[in-house]
Amino acid sequence: MSTYKAINLIARPEPGPITPKYFEVVEKDIPKAEPGQLLIKQTHMSLDPAMFGWMSPATDSYIPPVELGSVMRSSGIGEVVESNHPDFAAGDRVMGMLGWQEYALSEGQGINKVQAPLPDETVLSIFALPGLTATQGLFNIGKPKAGETLIVTGAAGSVGSLVGQLAKADGLTVIGVAGSDEKCDWIVNELGFDAAINYKSGNLSEQLDALTPNGIDLFFENTGGPIQNLIFERMNNHGRIVVCGMIADYSKAEPSPGPNWIPLIKKRITVQGFAMPDHFHQVPELLAKLTPYVMEGKIKHRSHILEGLESAIDGLNLFFTGENKGKLIVQL
Repeated sequence: MSTYKAINLIARPEPGPITPKYFEVVEKDIPKAEPGQLLIKQTHMSLDPAMFGWMSPATDSYIPPVELGSVMRSSGIGEVVESNHPDFAAGDRVMGMLGWQEYALSEGQGINKVQAPLPDETVLSIFALPGLTATQGLFNIGKPKAGETLIVTGAAGSVGSLVGQLAKADGLTVIGVAGSDEKCDWIVNELGFDAAINYKSGNLSEQLDALTPNGIDLFFENTGGPIQNLIFERMNNHGRIVVCGMIADYSKAEPSPGPNWIPLIKKRITVQGFAMPDHFHQVPELLAKLTPYVMEGKIKHRSHILEGLESAIDGLNLFFTGENKGKLIVQL
């Protein structure tokens, strides 16, 4: 085979579902690695909620938008098939920002060797962006303490499921919010969360009252939605809110109104948003923090695998419907 497929972003998505009209599938000639370059054959590609921000026209975000007409941005894992780079050899297993394409030509920036003897989907589910995000957000921003109560939205997702397990391993009471009874059952009975709330069920306020009799110390926010205000109302003095995502608003023309800020003053609550590109220089120390939990068997995961490059387009809509079960990955 002398050609490969890539998917370019050709239009900025409007509010609503993601459709093929925003993308162009193209065939390209497989390039040769020039001096200082390496050619990577991608095997698994990660789909992440951050992609909705990357596709938007906003220039005031933490990372420039994907340029129209260029390959859609994504992280992935693959094998070096040709190298003229001193730090990499053919056969090396690597991960990095490889994009929506079957082959990626790189000069090595942001490409890291994968040493762990784990399946590709496990690496992407735990040690790539989800694990780094969970570790940075929980420990360096949330600053959890044993005995505290944490609530995490999107708790069955790639980041939220790791946040809850890490917090539970450190002695916190962990409540997860998810979008189906099946997901709630999984995070409680498989991952070890103390309790879970299906945000599509009724009596959310009463459920929160029953599950958090001592209030909430730490809120890891991935989704937004109506339950956000109910959680905010139950924050304790000196509580911390870590804002990682807001998937419920990504497809809306107008964002939902936020809570009143008076309790921020009365309760001295800290609210901090974060994005991982600010912390890529910390990757070695984040992996050093995360790895012992994994090696000690304290972290479980599940991957939702889609087949074929073009499945990524419609696959993004699973974030809106909540139908994905675990880390969303495209197998090439």
